[in-house]
Amino acid sequence: MIRDDIKAALIVAMKARESATTNAIRLIQSAIKNRDIELRTASQQPEDDALVTEVMQKMIKQRRESIEMFDKGGRPELAEAEKVEIAVIERFLPAQMDEGEAKAVIAGIVTELGASSVKDMGRVMATLKERHASALDMAKASGWVKAALAG
Repeated sequence: MIRDDIKAALIVAMKARESATTNAIRLIQSAIKNRDIELRTASQQPEDDALVTEVMQKMIKQRRESIEMFDKGGRPELAEAEKVEIAVIERFLPAQMDEGEAKAVIAGIVTELGASSVKDMGRVMATLKERHASALDMAKASGWVKAALAG
């Protein structure tokens, strides 16, 4: 499980006195704990690795937005700190599909569902998320699905 990997990595980072890594891992654990608290009242609990992956993908997205803002604001040292955090977070994510693999999977789902227009995008995205959420950036996948359905 990803949670166990994160806990083990925290111990290793603390013993090695790697403060940046330790801080990033603690941020990951905090975000996961917050998500767990949000889901306490949910009737249906998602699979643990899927939940952790979703939280970490959201963290990466936030950090990329921060990097962009720091670069525009002339704060390269803060942008660099965010890049370090992204590197730590990405260590725990499952391998991501490249663009070619993702487009092939999307084409297969479109064919399977018989989707023919952009009106079917919701069904295609739901199936894609259900099957491949941990291996795909759903924001990028959305554009690829739209392109596959449009042409």
